[in-house]
Amino acid sequence: MQPVQTVTGRACPIDANDVDTDQIIPKQYLKRVERTGFGPFAFAEWRYLDDGGPNPDFAMNKPEHAGANVLLAGRNFGCGSSREHAPWALEDAGFRAIIAPSFADIFRTNCGKIGVVCVELDEAVVAQLFALVAADPAVPVSVDLDAQTVTAPAVGELPGVEVGFDIDQHTRHCLLNGLDDIGLTLEHAADIDAYEARRPAWRPVVPTP
Repeated sequence: MQPVQTVTGRACPIDANDVDTDQIIPKQYLKRVERTGFGPFAFAEWRYLDDGGPNPDFAMNKPEHAGANVLLAGRNFGCGSSREHAPWALEDAGFRAIIAPSFADIFRTNCGKIGVVCVELDEAVVAQLFALVAADPAVPVSVDLDAQTVTAPAVGELPGVEVGFDIDQHTRHCLLNGLDDIGLTLEHAADIDAYEARRPAWRPVVPTP
């Protein structure tokens, strides 16, 4: 995966609590065998009308939120089943960071494995970000993973945001260095090669192509 140091851009507000993975990517879209291509189905039951057309009231369909790469969400985001397709769908839809008061643990872990930053902030701070985006959808929200800060400028009389956040340091290391599980393993390639070199030849091996 690509390294992540900062994510800066417009934010798309999904102002709902307890959004589960079936709402993020409904079960009928889980038949794909690839990891890509789930973006058009993210939030499908909210995003589209019964006739298949876009729901103009849903945030992702509003022109002012087009191209947003930061997702604002309510507490307990990503709860429900542990399907990896939910982070895949959000990444494919263009989101590189998600800000919420709390996340389901498995969802947060799955996001970190594909380069999507989950930022947990106090509920009052998240509400302030929602207010800024409502006042000016073009307000830039910046997540600095290196400094572990979230910033957004003031809009009119609304104060801006400049706040630190905590993140698991192993996850932070992987995100900053673009390391998925395979990348982490390859960091020990020299040790693996040394082990294989001294391993008795009569033991079973996995053929390489």
